[in-house]
Amino acid sequence: MSRRIKRTDPKPRSRDERKEARPFKARSAKKSGPRPGGKPGGKPPRLAGEHAERRAPRAEREGAALEKPVEALLPTKVQTVTVTADENNMRVDRFLEARFPGLSFSHIQRVVRKGELRVDGKRVDSKDRLEEGQSVRIPPLKLDAPKVVGELSEAAQKTLKALKEMTIWEDDDVLVLNKPAGLAVQGGSGMTRHVDQMLEVMRDSKGQKPRLVHRIDRETSGCLLIAKTRFAASHLTGAFRSRSARKVYWALVPGLPKPKQGRISTFLAKEESEDDTIMRIAQHGDEGASHAVTYYAVVETAGNKLTWVSLKPVTGRTHQLRAHMAHIGHPIIGDPKYFNIENWALPGGLQNRLHLLARRIVIPHPRGGVIDATAPLPPHMQQSWNLLGLDAARFDPIENAPEE
Repeated sequence: MSRRIKRTDPKPRSRDERKEARPFKARSAKKSGPRPGGKPGGKPPRLAGEHAERRAPRAEREGAALEKPVEALLPTKVQTVTVTADENNMRVDRFLEARFPGLSFSHIQRVVRKGELRVDGKRVDSKDRLEEGQSVRIPPLKLDAPKVVGELSEAAQKTLKALKEMTIWEDDDVLVLNKPAGLAVQGGSGMTRHVDQMLEVMRDSKGQKPRLVHRIDRETSGCLLIAKTRFAASHLTGAFRSRSARKVYWALVPGLPKPKQGRISTFLAKEESEDDTIMRIAQHGDEGASHAVTYYAVVETAGNKLTWVSLKPVTGRTHQLRAHMAHIGHPIIGDPKYFNIENWALPGGLQNRLHLLARRIVIPHPRGGVIDATAPLPPHMQQSWNLLGLDAARFDPIENAPEE
């Protein structure tokens, strides 16, 4: 007896077409043998396709996550580390910079100031030096993500070009910049552009960026020493600690210092107010007081009203030269913090900007030999030299100052 099959297709289909249209029924695990015409244990193309479609969103999400840039800040856990032989006598802030290259200067200062970082269980200052074997407790930090070395953006290319234009001495280990007046060396409150930030564009293939070896004031122009490698940084900072580095500054001051060559030796301490922070002359034993020594020499005068002086700091205290020249009654022209002569008028044509130049730096090179770099007068000082008839090529008597 034949059965009548009700068709819904508009036209008859072949046997193969009917087979393909038949719904698939999954078999149990016991019947996992090969299907006729299929691969052993394999899945029909339709089912594999459905599973692939269900997996695709997750894979896409994972792929998208990999393509996203690393978050700007990466948290770390509390950890305790031991100071190694290579880190012996290293400053606390330099220690953190070396261990965590992406750590910002402001974050370092904050964790140290709050006492979150401890050395052998005790609070420390960022300038304190570590000893081999000491235990350092490092709190949770927020690290700037390492920059991926690749093609620089247009803004980064402009920054790199600006650094190249400032460069007055360079090799594989060391860079000396002629820092312009008005450009800060490191960041601070409300500071968006500074040398330390600009050096980000010079990170190498390992993600390491050049390091500051010393600092000069924002309004001071001239020689700024940069270490391009960790090896160079260690040797150059050691040279500063041992006072093997020789720095010469030029300044313009009112009046005529007497004697024409001399030594200024005082203690300096920080004095903070709501509006400003300056270095005051202190007494030995005062809280926070540090000994500071500066040699000075008169190079040339302009009618005994203004004098070009050459300065050689033996120590490297904050605002040392500015505070010392004010202390002997000859504050530097254009100094907004220490120029304290009442009823003194700036001669016509001179700009009311700090007339202080980090003229020259001489320091042993980490791999032998000597680095000797000289910076030219900045535009505002060159204008003053021209107006006063001062000769920048004149012999500098500070060369004869002792190297104490």
